[in-house]
Amino acid sequence: MQDKILILDFGSQYTQLIARRIRELNVYSEIVPYNKLPQLDDSIKGIILSGSPFSVTEERALHPEIEKIINQRPVLGICYGAQYIAQHYGGNVMRSEKREYGKAMLLRKGNTDSFLDGVSDESQVWMSHGDTVKEIPSNFELLAGTDSIDVAAFRSKEGAFDHPVYCIQFHPEVTHSLEGAQILKNFVIDISGCKGDWTPDAFIESTVEELRQKIGEEHVLMALSGGVDSTVGAMLLHRAIGKNLYCFFIDNGLLRKNEYQEVLDSYKGMGLNIKGIDASDKFLTELAGASDPEKKRKIIGRVFIEVFEEAATQYEDIAWLGQGTIYPDVIESVSVHGPSVTIKSHHNVGGLPDILKLKIIEPLRMLFKDEVRKVGRAMDIPELIVGRHPFPGPGLAIRILGDITRDKVELLQEADAIFVKNLKKFDLYDKVWQAGVMLLPVQSVGVMGDERTYEQPVVLRAVNSMDGMTAEWSRLPYDFLAATSSEIINNVKGINRVVYDISTKPPATIEWE
Repeated sequence: MQDKILILDFGSQYTQLIARRIRELNVYSEIVPYNKLPQLDDSIKGIILSGSPFSVTEERALHPEIEKIINQRPVLGICYGAQYIAQHYGGNVMRSEKREYGKAMLLRKGNTDSFLDGVSDESQVWMSHGDTVKEIPSNFELLAGTDSIDVAAFRSKEGAFDHPVYCIQFHPEVTHSLEGAQILKNFVIDISGCKGDWTPDAFIESTVEELRQKIGEEHVLMALSGGVDSTVGAMLLHRAIGKNLYCFFIDNGLLRKNEYQEVLDSYKGMGLNIKGIDASDKFLTELAGASDPEKKRKIIGRVFIEVFEEAATQYEDIAWLGQGTIYPDVIESVSVHGPSVTIKSHHNVGGLPDILKLKIIEPLRMLFKDEVRKVGRAMDIPELIVGRHPFPGPGLAIRILGDITRDKVELLQEADAIFVKNLKKFDLYDKVWQAGVMLLPVQSVGVMGDERTYEQPVVLRAVNSMDGMTAEWSRLPYDFLAATSSEIINNVKGINRVVYDISTKPPATIEWE
């Protein structure tokens, strides 16, 4: 049974980061809403209570079933979790006179507790909280303060509970806490007793066996996109059930230049039972005249389902639908606050199970994007696929602002191909998380030779991120931008201006629609 750290989510923006930091220790971590505590089986070695945008002093404070947690496993409360524990056991928690946000210096109080093993007597940490623990409960003892607050870390006294309880008012999961990784390691490995043996190879072995047990001799149908998620998911299924997996790759007419054939060719040597379906005419016909981004997405989603449903009728013995769902999607759907407000609805095959009466199988549903890539490399999937930038489900439809025509698609494909080619030529492709070109629905004046032009501008967009939840614009070199701009303008008739997007997410999104 795989060791696990359970994270109770109180809505903190950093909760996913806690899970990621623990997984970097080769320990499996799982996030659940604070009010949906699962059965504590032997795999769960420790429990972490996350931070929260709420205050423990408010009427709307979130109340976990704390008595079902304390005494059951080692516990670590971070910010809200620490403040809730302090208040519950008789400590004094008050609203801070001002929000404590930013860097602070952790000052140890001369103790030798293993929780702070390897941590300097003075260590930079990151604060982000509106409540402050003014007085710890009587059955707890102080471990550290900071240069601005007296109580930064405290723990239950020896024998107060069946298992130790640690509380901190800073965020060890963010990189600004310079020794935060060591603190988490101390809790996860030394205090909770996790072995740290959750590796890509271990994941592959256990997942393939689970898939075999779950699917048996039944058949699975799966749509591939050419991206890392669906490909790694398909390869895990292929290892588990072999020829009983059937795959489709659908050309919606909105892929990158030559991508349809390149993706099919890349799959040839992987042993996948895959069929290519060119449905580009159907998609582009249905999209004609549609300018609203959500309308475009819904059209693409509907047509995708129609094409997939028609293809699926070729097989009579399909029982499962394979999907490349990854962990951020799962977390979002079961968040503390319920599904988040829809910012945009990327198309997926969510409408298919009801139509086809299929059960869902999601081999990657507990992995983050970077973990999917590690698994893919461990399975020797070609780097062309494993290292491929994320690409939106609706494809170029949401990179063409306004209505879609075949001419616009071809125009954008040419500009995008130059951008991607130069990223690789300048050795920048693998240093960027995602890149693409946006075609704007306006015209700008220009001069070519002695003639005045009135053509379309394009926007280059490149960002760096871990999983797309937040993103920083990529600082691409000026010589690269100059060369790319010149090549696009000189070689793609219809484009006379190139600009570069320097917006972060948030407040902007990665895509423009």
